[in-house]
Amino acid sequence: MLSKLTPTPTEQLERRMRILVVDDLELNRDLLARRVQRLGHEAGIAVNGRDALEQLQQQAWDLVLLDITMPEMDGYETLRRIRADPVSAQLPVVMVSAIDESESVVRCLELGADDYLPKPCNPVVLQARIESSLAKKRLQDHKSHLLHALSRELQIGQRIQQGFLPAELPSVAGWSLGASCTPARQVGGDFYDAYSLPAGALALVVADVCDKGVGAALYMALFRTLLRAMACQTVSGESLPTTLVRSVAFANDYIATVHGHENMFATVFFALLEPASGRMHYLNAGHEAPFVQQAEGGTAARLDTTGPAVGLVAGQRCTVQTVVLQPGARLLLHTDGATEARGVSGPFGEEALGYALGRPAGSAQEMVDGVRTQLAAHVGAFEPHDDVTLLGLMREL
Repeated sequence: MLSKLTPTPTEQLERRMRILVVDDLELNRDLLARRVQRLGHEAGIAVNGRDALEQLQQQAWDLVLLDITMPEMDGYETLRRIRADPVSAQLPVVMVSAIDESESVVRCLELGADDYLPKPCNPVVLQARIESSLAKKRLQDHKSHLLHALSRELQIGQRIQQGFLPAELPSVAGWSLGASCTPARQVGGDFYDAYSLPAGALALVVADVCDKGVGAALYMALFRTLLRAMACQTVSGESLPTTLVRSVAFANDYIATVHGHENMFATVFFALLEPASGRMHYLNAGHEAPFVQQAEGGTAARLDTTGPAVGLVAGQRCTVQTVVLQPGARLLLHTDGATEARGVSGPFGEEALGYALGRPAGSAQEMVDGVRTQLAAHVGAFEPHDDVTLLGLMREL
């Protein structure tokens, strides 16, 4: 139905416009229909308001010439229903009536009529009103076509971007992983990644590219690709902390040097975990400090920044820190869209996120889903203003 109601600009120029004449008197219908046809348009007829509504549901029309005084359903009620139906809400309607009173004109305009013509119609004035209304319809169709095309492109972009996220999270004995990424728009600048390195370490990444929308999504793909490609390179004798520094340094210098004029950067938390020992080496490039809870019910610690955001200035480096995740430990990585998610009471906040982390959960995915539930309850009907990404890790007891 959408494609039928939103022709392309070329189709708009080539096709005849379709005008529905609604009047209970045959003489009036025939007169208006003939005048419409003389103007080069296609005319249809409806004998009353109910008949008109049925035809509007069955076919696509460009304009309605609507009488007021009719049996079964008058023009006022017909107009009200036309405007109440999403399919016909934007359809131009010109009232053509023998009732030439200001109250009737005002009522029709308040109900959403585009114009009002008294009977008998002056042919020159009728032509002017018809062409004016059809010009509005062509503009509406053109806008609808552009919006539909843009929406389709964004849907394609969303599918492509989803392909940059892991199809499934790695399975590591003694550990569980869980993740969620919800863009505020069709596409966004957040991403998470989790994969095993050749040496056996587990890589965990959460990043937030500055800005939102299509531009951020394009750079999200670039940052993610650079970080993963460099981390997966095998360098003989290289330690895990060195792998972290080398990978982030390459991405930073490439973005700052090649794309510095765009002023794009990303905050990144990048960790390499040794599953057997629980040692986790990490760097935090200007990102939100993740939560670490070493035991159920314990106090959550934070893994603060160890350097600047990635892509700002070539040559800048992050330092690496190490933490040991004990049996039963939980780790929650997140973007600022989680703490800044707004509801009636304001932002969700770090304290609430830390509390949500500590709720009972049998796996990392249950932990992430629980945080999402708490966020959804807080936000309620408010529109999301930023992407929200969560990546959880739990060590079995």
